[in-house]
Amino acid sequence: MRIGIDARLIDETGVGRYVRNLISEVSLQDKTNEYVVFLPPKRFAEFLLPNVRWSKVSAFPHWHTLSEQMVMPKLLDASRLDLVHIPYHNPPLMYRGRMVITIHDLTILHFATGKATTLPLPLYYLKRLAYWIELWIGLRKATGIIAVSETTKKEIVDHFHIPSDKIAVTYEGVDTALVDIFKKRIIQHPYFLYVGNAYPHKNIETLLEGFALFIHSLAAQQKLKLVLVGSDDFFYRRLKTHVGKLSMTESVMFFGPANDAQLISLYQHARAFVFPSRMEGFGLPALEALSLGCRVCVSDIPVFHEILGDKAVYFDQNSAPAIAKTLGHVWSERRVTPEVLPDFRKFAGTYSWQKMARETLDIYERSTRI
Repeated sequence: MRIGIDARLIDETGVGRYVRNLISEVSLQDKTNEYVVFLPPKRFAEFLLPNVRWSKVSAFPHWHTLSEQMVMPKLLDASRLDLVHIPYHNPPLMYRGRMVITIHDLTILHFATGKATTLPLPLYYLKRLAYWIELWIGLRKATGIIAVSETTKKEIVDHFHIPSDKIAVTYEGVDTALVDIFKKRIIQHPYFLYVGNAYPHKNIETLLEGFALFIHSLAAQQKLKLVLVGSDDFFYRRLKTHVGKLSMTESVMFFGPANDAQLISLYQHARAFVFPSRMEGFGLPALEALSLGCRVCVSDIPVFHEILGDKAVYFDQNSAPAIAKTLGHVWSERRVTPEVLPDFRKFAGTYSWQKMARETLDIYERSTRI
């Protein structure tokens, strides 16, 4: 069997980690099939093929563009695939071959706000409509659909009326490179930590307001920080303006993007990882934090209960006072003790990329028999 993997988002956060681990683990587990990896041009030359059964193709179209819909089907056809895996919600609608699609979340269907885009509003709403149509058609054309959680699977069924038995759930995993390595502190002050992008549904503005309420009650703790880790894009730059309005510039640190070594240190030494998102498909940073012994405080939404169970502290994500109260509660507690750390790591270790890859290979096999 000859299988294609669309890896154009390999360098992105979130889905990029999924793609990188998918390729790594599948190449170790599958000793039979051939694979073709479709890469962004900037990564084509440097990407090392796992073995002789793997080949690569340079794929220039950006995702969610007309160029993608016109060019990708031709590239896929030219590679003579038995199956292609599209690990993001951007299926090539004119491709006629077998296709597996991974859906990480359906956030855009719930948060139709102009704050979530740099486009003029008419273009934003047009693009959102195109996204909905793209998914409506693509999910019906797909021979297999992967959801990263039961919560996301339910969203797909509810919004697109796809038969439940067509959707398989494969949980994401924690990178083994992030475990059992101790790093020195990068930030010397005590701090709470957030890792991720700053899109509006991530709800960072409410987190900032809750943090402001909390530190104003701690006159002796002015060195306490809220550290935000993510790319310095339009949305983070807009947050900096909000921080100024709250007179919080001394208390909020915009760290910028972090590599794995930096993330390990940031997780290990944080007082807690705080995840205030209004919607997620999985919530991988929270598991990464747990695997490194960091306490986790998250919004009270279904997917976090599904993935994290009783290993997290939950708060009302729509209430700044509730966030402040949760931060105060965690601040007053003792740090994670050595007795608790193995339990956190054991729990996070039940989510593995190896298991995800094994289940994905089963889906490939089933999809080629349809």
